[in-house]
Amino acid sequence: MLGHRIRQARLAAGLTLKALGEQVDVTHTTIQKYEKAALTPSSSMLLKLARACGIRTEYFFRTHHVTLEHPEFRKRAIFGKNAQEATKIKVIELVEKRAELLGAFPASPLQPFMAPAQLTDSIDSMEQLEILSDQVRDAWQLGMNPIADLTDTLEAQGLLVLVVDEAHPGFSGMTALARTDDDRTYPVVAVSAQWPGDRQRFTLAHELGHLLLAGRLSPELNEEKACDRFAGAFLAPQFSVFQNLGRQRHALEWKELYVLKHEFGLSMAGWLQRAKQCGIINDAVHLAMWKRFSAKGWRKGEPGDPLSKETPRLFEQLVYRALGEKYISEAKAAELLGIPMMQFYKARQLESMHAAAHQ
Repeated sequence: MLGHRIRQARLAAGLTLKALGEQVDVTHTTIQKYEKAALTPSSSMLLKLARACGIRTEYFFRTHHVTLEHPEFRKRAIFGKNAQEATKIKVIELVEKRAELLGAFPASPLQPFMAPAQLTDSIDSMEQLEILSDQVRDAWQLGMNPIADLTDTLEAQGLLVLVVDEAHPGFSGMTALARTDDDRTYPVVAVSAQWPGDRQRFTLAHELGHLLLAGRLSPELNEEKACDRFAGAFLAPQFSVFQNLGRQRHALEWKELYVLKHEFGLSMAGWLQRAKQCGIINDAVHLAMWKRFSAKGWRKGEPGDPLSKETPRLFEQLVYRALGEKYISEAKAAELLGIPMMQFYKARQLESMHAAAHQ
């Protein structure tokens, strides 16, 4: 198990055998022997390996093992196989912490994720995705208002939402089913920490679409385009689009789209697309505006203040809940949160917040 952990840490850090060996002053052959369990590293060497891979030494001794089943990536072509494997290992590490925490509870504090029972069984057109999106919102009692915290909404439905520190520009998100060694399963949705909040939100909604559309989508429809349509409709329902833009327009104002972006958490480009999808502007108007949008360089980065990034909070909250109920120790809580004990003590007593409030 230790050798497997060392290999996982190396791959997740994007290091070759040679590169890791150079950082800890041993040959690549020695690293290979560590990974194959032909040689056991000393305590000081484990500390060096952990620092080189950017992890804590506790990772090497974690007893919970997780596998990812049916991983599906939202990616560009440049995000190749090796990069995918490295990202899967990062996701596995995050899930293992959560699995260990959830296993400490006498009964799981998470409800199992289930698609709402009243969803349309068969989707034969893109327009039907507007109806399905409204059905999901209705089942989850979200109404037609903006979803202020999408991560919190998804976690409340039993999904493990992860923000992965993945710098590769080709990665946006992924879905998978995580299975523990004691056969517990958790649906996982992961997004990159590198992207602004509006892109993270769209990716989360897109990945939710994959989960909900499984077995419902007509083979004639492109699944990626269908998930994009669902994502846009879920973040900005047709009712709200009409309410904010009107039924028919000859043009849209950029500032108008900017304000709606910050209200609904859907990008300006997303709002331009929603106006076309809902028939508010015709194809010619959409194309002309899209060309001007591109000419301004906004496809690479939209103007103004970026949307706040998504921040999963459930894991941290459950750590303190487990600590309060004495299901885990202070040392285990600090380990799960990945912070030193002194920092944990201050966080637990809200000392850092108190100090910040009085500065």
